[in-house]
Amino acid sequence: MKTRAAVLTAPHAPFEIMELDLDGPARGEVLLRVTAAGLCHSDLHMMDGDLTVRYPIIGGHEAAGIVEEVGPGVTKVAPGDHVVCSFIPSCGTCRYCSTGRQNLCDAGATILEGSMPDGSFRLHKDGTDYGAFCMLGAFSEYTTVSELSVVKVDDWLPLDSAVLVGCGVPTGWGSAVNAGGVRPGDTTVIYGIGGVGINAVQGAVHAGAKYVVCVDPIAFKRETAVKFGATHVFADAAEAQAEVERLTWGQGADQALVVIGTMDEPTVSAAFAVVGKGGTVVITGVSNAANLTVQLSGSDMVFLEKTVKGTLFGSSNPQYDIVRLLRLYDAGRLKLDELITTRYSLDDINQGYQDLRDGKNIRGIIDFTG
Repeated sequence: MKTRAAVLTAPHAPFEIMELDLDGPARGEVLLRVTAAGLCHSDLHMMDGDLTVRYPIIGGHEAAGIVEEVGPGVTKVAPGDHVVCSFIPSCGTCRYCSTGRQNLCDAGATILEGSMPDGSFRLHKDGTDYGAFCMLGAFSEYTTVSELSVVKVDDWLPLDSAVLVGCGVPTGWGSAVNAGGVRPGDTTVIYGIGGVGINAVQGAVHAGAKYVVCVDPIAFKRETAVKFGATHVFADAAEAQAEVERLTWGQGADQALVVIGTMDEPTVSAAFAVVGKGGTVVITGVSNAANLTVQLSGSDMVFLEKTVKGTLFGSSNPQYDIVRLLRLYDAGRLKLDELITTRYSLDDINQGYQDLRDGKNIRGIIDFTG
């Protein structure tokens, strides 16, 4: 069948809208009609060459939609089911899945290649294979994905909001709750209030943090953080450091969550400085792998027993936590609708990413139903 999709053909180039040939589902695969896709900063990393991927590649790794067809052997979903896709597949049986670390599943080894786990591709044009970012290629009207990447969700939930739990929401929420281990009464500092950082705010608030201190240079994002439960907001790290010292009588924060769009050494150093004895720094944002963004005092780490750790997908379990977060949303305990700043058509995708660069959006989405 044919599908229209947004394609990156090289780094430092805009998305191109193309008509591609899409294969139907093979064994263990699902054909999905995409209804909504989130605009996440990770796709900017592809555009900027910070992520090493195989070009050409269809962007997008936050996808929600309706199952059109299933391949042989598929049992978890059926045609007509509503699903949210996880950008991390989970097989359930590899070393990592079987020990409760589904976010590190071995089936995700090809997500930057854009192929299925067996190395094959489902999108083509003029004899060339086109990859699908994170095995999804969400910026396509239709896409064929692995059964390992889909999570069935309640069909009464709006898919344009539910799509956000495919990446940004669990990544931010889990950075606070899972990786950061925020507990009632803690002081948590969050650097960067974008589509991931705002959900770190939600997670820290839900976990009972006494103070949720946010740092972002953009006033709109600071204002949004307050609406989502932040207790203090600052434009720069030095101001936040001084206030945290005052609030904690010099003890320092319990957690510092670094969720800026592009990781840098000064922010990591500020996060390391703001936590007190036994504090935890969680690094969620990424940058070019060649950049050394973590350069810290080993002596301070030892004598103050500070922990610095990375987290992928907020150390969440895609198959369980996507449903769990949507149940919280359904109960009015998690904000999703309020995360959406702007809706775009597929043809306006480059404007959407320019708006992201300019700090205008908390989260933009591609709405395929408009």
